[in-house]
Amino acid sequence: MHVPFCSHACDFCAFYQVEPRRDDIERYLDAIEREFALIGTERGFRTAFWGGGTPGLLPAGDLERLGRAQIEHCGGDLQEWTVELAPSSVRADKLRVLRDLGVTRVSLGVQSLDATTLEALGRRHSTKQIAAAWDAIGAAGFPSRNLDLIFGTPGQTLEGWLADIDAAVAMQPDHVSTYCLTFEEDTALFVRLSQGKVSIDPERERLFYEAGWDRLGASGFSQYEVSNFCRPGHACSHNVNTWRMGEWWGAGPSAASQSEGVRGGNAADLDRWCASIADGRRVTEDRTMITPAQYVEDALVFGLRMNEGVDLEALGRRFGAAALVPFRPVLDECVANGLAVVEPRENYRLTREGMLVVDAVGAELLGLAAAEAS
Repeated sequence: MHVPFCSHACDFCAFYQVEPRRDDIERYLDAIEREFALIGTERGFRTAFWGGGTPGLLPAGDLERLGRAQIEHCGGDLQEWTVELAPSSVRADKLRVLRDLGVTRVSLGVQSLDATTLEALGRRHSTKQIAAAWDAIGAAGFPSRNLDLIFGTPGQTLEGWLADIDAAVAMQPDHVSTYCLTFEEDTALFVRLSQGKVSIDPERERLFYEAGWDRLGASGFSQYEVSNFCRPGHACSHNVNTWRMGEWWGAGPSAASQSEGVRGGNAADLDRWCASIADGRRVTEDRTMITPAQYVEDALVFGLRMNEGVDLEALGRRFGAAALVPFRPVLDECVANGLAVVEPRENYRLTREGMLVVDAVGAELLGLAAAEAS
């Protein structure tokens, strides 16, 4: 069972390969209450995010216990509190609990609004369940609602992708996230890829990206990150904090944290995580000190995905001018090749062409901090 939760800029994941056992849920809830107490309220949390899976798998009473524990130990005065839900897990009693706790934002992982595409993705929910879940979330009165969509599935046409977007827009969300399909190991789609039954077509993906951007823009959504679009006032503050290299504290199995110059995570295994929390220990896995150059590297890799770009002058003030040195040649090459522009105060921002190859730009930046250190 892999169930992390994080606060401030955070991540709660309730991902089960099978239905969770009651005793495992109780152990999780007991341990996370203790971990919340270890984190404490002095952090001054601004956002909370329960996601990476579907917290909705927990019964309403457990969601309330989890939320009350977070509020008691970490504070409840949040600017934003997001919860991710799967359509098949949405229930009226769970929504009432979440709204009463103070959740401000619900993200529904629909992936597609087309029955054939859902089947190709192997999703359990149906288009009927999506409609019912969305109506229930709207009736519960959350201030902000997001829809997650996936494109580039085998057999999906460009027309089908645009139809998905149009159907999503018709549901009147405040925020839309769009992701290109990735082939994860140990999935049926990955097996089909390895057998040559499906293929990856970068040019096709490019068409899907651009068409989606244009259609959402024409529908009144502003793109603020490669995969994220919102109406005014509905950008996800939690994610923006992460992309800008703010601090975050994670709680739960495999939850990641980055704070006070240290980065690491909790054990993914429930037994190991429970044992470490019982001993009063957090962030026990891959715990490392972050150098100024590593901060800059991550700030660029993630920040360049944002439409606003990255302000090198501001990064220099935070982490020191010397930390910027390894990255300037790559950034200047991007400008020379038309992938980026430089605006006042050394603000590097990717052009549309650069956004289309943002992963390749990130790959050029990754490792430069380590190379400089050696």
